[in-house]
Amino acid sequence: MKKQIWIMNHYATNMYFNEGGRHYWFAENLIKHGYEPTIFCANTRHNSHDVIDLNGELYFIDNKDKIPFVFVKTSNYKGNGKSRIHNMVSFYRNLFPSAKKYSEKYGKPDIILASSVHPLTLVAGIKIAKKFGVPCICEVRDLWPESIIAYGSLRRDSLIAKILYQGEKWIYRKADSIIMTWEGGSQYIKDQGWDKQIDLSKVSHISNGVIVDYFDKKSKDNQNIDLDLDNTSYKNLVYAGSIRKVNNLGLLLDSAKIIQKIDDKIRFLIYGSGDEKEMLEKRCKDEAINNVIFKGQVEKKLIPSILNKSYANILHNSSTSLDRYGQSQNKFFEYLAAGRCIVQTYTTGYSIIEKYKCGMSASNQNPEEVAKTLLKVCSDNDKVEQMGQNARNAAYDFDFKKLTIELIKIIENV
Repeated sequence: MKKQIWIMNHYATNMYFNEGGRHYWFAENLIKHGYEPTIFCANTRHNSHDVIDLNGELYFIDNKDKIPFVFVKTSNYKGNGKSRIHNMVSFYRNLFPSAKKYSEKYGKPDIILASSVHPLTLVAGIKIAKKFGVPCICEVRDLWPESIIAYGSLRRDSLIAKILYQGEKWIYRKADSIIMTWEGGSQYIKDQGWDKQIDLSKVSHISNGVIVDYFDKKSKDNQNIDLDLDNTSYKNLVYAGSIRKVNNLGLLLDSAKIIQKIDDKIRFLIYGSGDEKEMLEKRCKDEAINNVIFKGQVEKKLIPSILNKSYANILHNSSTSLDRYGQSQNKFFEYLAAGRCIVQTYTTGYSIIEKYKCGMSASNQNPEEVAKTLLKVCSDNDKVEQMGQNARNAAYDFDFKKLTIELIKIIENV
């Protein structure tokens, strides 16, 4: 049995602070199965001013629930511009000497699990694993550059895109094993025309997920007092997430405007913040959209109790070409654990909602179809309750206790 598992994830710093998240939960469960995981992450925290003080060293080690976190020195950054790119590069560069120094003190790993978001972590994982003479599993949680192109931030025929695609193909070729969080990951490689150069048998699917017991504890221990949400004379539809251009919440307002003319007992409660919040609030006021309430940012620990109290939870963001490969948003699995019907404003391939009959998806992401789907959901209380029960049952298939077993199979067979 392989014992020492090094998990490399630039942004796992948030998991240290939140005491939860994909690799935190993998690590917790790997420990229970006799493995010794270590998480390497940046000393800067994404979307925060928090920085881990390294006391002038290259890295700093701290344990959280018996999980060693190695915080690697990275440059500070703000936003998504050049300073963030520099932060990514500095993490990549400093991983190499950090891994060397750490191995001299604690021994080399038996296997490396390198995880994106950005591909430099995967490149570093492959190269460090080669130096140690151990296998590297590359876990792809965001497709670069495909996702950047899908959201219109980069042209497919640009030089940068072509370079990134070549780098992506190199990663898939060199990795000893590939984990993708979408069920259609192998199809993506086929669609790129790379299946002749990349062995698809080494591609596996491990979805994002949830710890159901953890979700329940958070919900029980952190009850949210909310007069709007607790008012059951309305059918409260909850959206929880960011309010930015990419989230396209203007479409929800368009649908709400249609619905309020048909049923004044359906209401949208929007939890979150972002740079479009004020603009959308003004639009509601100017256009007399009276069935939408912006609740503002709430603490992450309160989200489970909010999701538990809704009539149905809305899964919404701008639909893109990536949807055909499946879905694996973190909050989707919290929606499942909440045991409420899920309304998705777009369709996906490999649909979990269709497979488990735990909600409804709009056939097209436009205001009329989304409004039609929401009205249909709100017209049948018994069916909504059954879909909520189905969602809760589905959550157990995506519990990290179960997902870790899938990871162990890959670790043992790589």
